[in-house]
Amino acid sequence: GIDMTADQYPYIAFSNALSAPIPGWAQEGGTAKLLERLGDRATRARIRKELETRNRSTGLDFQGMLISSVSNRNLKQWEGKRLTEVAAAWKKDPYETMFDFILADSARTGRVAFAMTEQDLQMGMAQPWTSFCTDGSALATDGPLHEGKPHPRAYGSFPRILARYVREDKLLAFEEAIRKMSSLPAQRVGLRERGILKPGFYADVVVFDPETVTDKATFEDPHQYSEGISVVLVNGKPVWEEGKFTGNLPGKVLRGPGYKH
Repeated sequence: GIDMTADQYPYIAFSNALSAPIPGWAQEGGTAKLLERLGDRATRARIRKELETRNRSTGLDFQGMLISSVSNRNLKQWEGKRLTEVAAAWKKDPYETMFDFILADSARTGRVAFAMTEQDLQMGMAQPWTSFCTDGSALATDGPLHEGKPHPRAYGSFPRILARYVREDKLLAFEEAIRKMSSLPAQRVGLRERGILKPGFYADVVVFDPETVTDKATFEDPHQYSEGISVVLVNGKPVWEEGKFTGNLPGKVLRGPGYKH
């Protein structure tokens, strides 16, 4: 009897802070307190013991952790590298490497972690109440938004669904995939007059070739725009055309019915 929906992106890796696995008690009080505790030998040993106990069966998957962004320029060379690669270079075990990396970067390191399964991803994708998202931030292939090795979901989510799960695997029909990208999420969060091609609605339109649309971004080289998309309109004005940005900036912040001034 509960009205439930979900959204997802089409990758088996998530993205958050390298410090995310650290127990909650060790992060209480903010970044300064976390760094202080990691710098204390006894407290660090307690944190390690708790992590080892919590993950006794499989252990933390350090090979599945990829450094996606750093704040300390001296650590820039490790962006896009696995934590096991860092450990090998530093000649330390993975736990101590993770702790030292967090300290060296003032707990501002981003990571990508491979922790989901393709079977679960496809199961969720096939549900009629699941819509699609990127769960990513605004990025670009040049300028200040070109930093780091971010999760490729920001560049490739929707084209990846259309290319792999619709065209190749036939997990979804094109029409159903488009519904999950447009009208379903718009209706779910209460965005009126959006998400459907209809007279009087805002013209947010993507024109693509269903035979060629595909993602190019990878975890190793994420800053790549997708292919097969010829035109993108936002509020009726072209923002992407003939393989480049037009310079138009017609977008605006969208607020759902729960917004209060």
